[in-house]
Amino acid sequence: MRHQKKGRKLNRTAEHRSMMLRNMATSLFRHGRIETTVAKAKELRTYAEPLITRAKQGDLHARRVVARKIRDGEVLTRLFEEIGPRYADRPGGYTRVIKVGHRPGDAADLAIIELVE
Repeated sequence: MRHQKKGRKLNRTAEHRSMMLRNMATSLFRHGRIETTVAKAKELRTYAEPLITRAKQGDLHARRVVARKIRDGEVLTRLFEEIGPRYADRPGGYTRVIKVGHRPGDAADLAIIELVE
């Protein structure tokens, strides 16, 4: 039984899953929106939104905590200088998941996850 087990495994090991979410979050912050499967998008939402909340704080400790997960310096700077202040008065819900259909190769459900304007 899976009582009190949060998160999706996505058929990956823990290391692969954490690196995949880290890369997807970096791409989301760099481009503003990415296309992926619905399950990955929903899991990415729980990974990326706390990082934006930390970026809203804007202090050195928050930057160091986020830097453990977002290793790209350019994206980290953008997160703290553009994305964090943009959501300063928003209490949460920084991302939106939009279902867009099925992938032709394997009929996986696709979604676009984007930062809310």
